[in-house]
Amino acid sequence: MKYRRLGKTGLEVSEIGFGTIPILKGNVPVLPDYYDLEEEEALAVMEHAFRLGCNLYDTAIVPEYGDAELKLGKFAARVGREKLIISDKARFFDGNEMYQAVLTSCENLGTSADLYFVHQVDGDHEEEVFRPGGALDALTELKAEGRIRYAGIASHYYDILFRGARDSRVDVLQGSGNLLERGMLDRMREEPLFREKGILINKVCAAGILTDFFPVRTLLHTVLSCPVSCALIGLGTPGQVDAAMGRDAGDGPESVPSFDEVLSVLERDYEPIPCDRCQRCRCPYGTEIHTVFRQYQYYFLGKEYWALKKLDLGIEQSAELCRKCGEMPCMEMCPRGIRIPEMMERVRRLVKEHR
Repeated sequence: MKYRRLGKTGLEVSEIGFGTIPILKGNVPVLPDYYDLEEEEALAVMEHAFRLGCNLYDTAIVPEYGDAELKLGKFAARVGREKLIISDKARFFDGNEMYQAVLTSCENLGTSADLYFVHQVDGDHEEEVFRPGGALDALTELKAEGRIRYAGIASHYYDILFRGARDSRVDVLQGSGNLLERGMLDRMREEPLFREKGILINKVCAAGILTDFFPVRTLLHTVLSCPVSCALIGLGTPGQVDAAMGRDAGDGPESVPSFDEVLSVLERDYEPIPCDRCQRCRCPYGTEIHTVFRQYQYYFLGKEYWALKKLDLGIEQSAELCRKCGEMPCMEMCPRGIRIPEMMERVRRLVKEHR
C-alpha cells in the first residue's frame, strides 16, 4: 500500500480507502438490499484491508449507512484507535443540527472522527451550509473543541467543491469521479486551489457498475492518477479487498484509458451518451443535464430500478422545456459537443417505454 499526504492536515493516508456501505446490516431505503453483513463478518473484512495497509475508513452517521458507523467504532477499538483515520459525515445543513449529529457520531463510534464532512451538499442547501451559523461553522466550532480534527465538505457538484476549496474553514473535500464520469476530476486537476486541500474521491466504481467492464485496478488508477489523496471504494468481502489492495491487484495499468476508449467498450452493450459529467453545461430552466445523463448510463449498466425512479421525477417536463428552448446555451457550453435536446428526448423515450 502506498500513502499520500492529506492536504495540509499533516496526516498520511492510504491511497485506497475503505468505504463502509457494503458492511452494513439490512437494507437502507436509498440503498440496494443485498448488503447484509453480520458484525463479525464486517469486522473481518475491515481487518483484512487493515492487514494490507489500509488506514482510512469512511462511513456516515446512523442510519445514512445503516449500522456501518457502529461497526467501524468496534473495529477501531479492536485494532487500536490510533492506527486508523476515521472519516465520517452527516447530511445536516443547519449548524445546530450538524453539531448534534457529530455528538451522536462520537457516541456511535465510541471515539471522535478525524475527518467530518457535511454530506451531499447540493445547490438547494449550499447557502445554508456556508452561511454564518451553518453546518460548516458548526464543524469549525467542534474542531476547536477537539471533538473532530478536520472539517470537510462532501458533494457531487464541482462548483460546491470549488467553493469549499476557497474557504479557509474547510480542510478536506470529498467528491466523486471515475473512468466514465471523469469530467470533475479533470477540472480539479486544472485548478491549483484543490491542491491546498486533502481530497477523497468516491464513486470510483460508479456504485459497482463499472467492474463488469474494467478491472478494479484500472478504475482505481484512473482516480489515483489525479492529484487526490485517497480513492474510496466500497468493500464487502475479502475477495473485493484483494482485488483492490492485495495480491490479486497487481500494479495497475501504465496509462488511463481515454474517454473514447471507455465509450467504445460500453458501446458493446448499449449506446452511451458521451457525457463525462464535467458539469460545465447550464440549463436556463434549471435541469441538471449531467444528472439526467448519469441516470441514463446507470440504467443500461445494471441500475435500472433506481435510474428509472430518479428519471421519472421530472424528465417529461425537462424534455418539453428543452424542446421549447430557443437559445440552447447548454450546447455552447458542452466541450464534447453533445446534442443535448436530442439526448434529452432519448432519455424521455426510455422512461416512457418502461414506465
